Amino acid sequence: MTTTKADPRPGVDVPDHRGRTGLDRAGRDLTRNPGVVVRDVELTSQGWHVLRRTTFDYRRRDGRWETQQRETYDRGNGAVLLPYDLERGTVLLTRQFRYPVYVNDHPDGLLVEAAAGLLDADDPVTAIRRESAEELGISLAVVDHVFDAYMSPGSVTERLHFFAASYSPQSRTGDGGGVAEEGEDIEVLELDFADALAMTRDGRITDGKTIMLLQWAALDGPFRPAAGASAPQP
Repeated sequence: MTTTKADPRPGVDVPDHRGRTGLDRAGRDLTRNPGVVVRDVELTSQGWHVLRRTTFDYRRRDGRWETQQRETYDRGNGAVLLPYDLERGTVLLTRQFRYPVYVNDHPDGLLVEAAAGLLDADDPVTAIRRESAEELGISLAVVDHVFDAYMSPGSVTERLHFFAASYSPQSRTGDGGGVAEEGEDIEVLELDFADALAMTRDGRITDGKTIMLLQWAALDGPFRPAAGASAPQP
């Protein structure tokens, strides 16, 4: 009996369009939780990012084991930044078209949000400096790490690194606007901090990462009353 060799699978056996292999290996060697045993990882879709279906055994709190399946979307990790000018009471945000929100009831898809981007091969600090230059047109001497968060842990693997940084008019080194070759068309917004915070209450800002950073700035960050700034008004 003769057998035929399976065709090589891009992203698994041979490099895909981004030079990646072994994309079906993610999670197979995890042992940090003895109550989870990964049985199989199937690569179901790969474009710029990767969708996987993983089968694993899970030990419930009552001790029973059951087999579960989960789909995970792997787009890598990212970083997000809130630049603030405490002296003038302003923050820098962006506005750009986001098709996923447009198709899910957002009025026009033009989302007001903090500048952010994927890490790609960079560390978080290098990545957020890159994004601040590309999207906002500013150069920052110091960026402060605020916290990390998983933004959609039911299906998306991404961990987002949150940063804040002081800026001034002298920080500007370019026009910002993003990288046109990558399809970016970003408007830079300089807003009064109190107005930006009010926008999270009335629905003009609905982006999760941006709401988190603005609330952090009001409660624990540069605009908290103990820091010497006047309390933001609704």
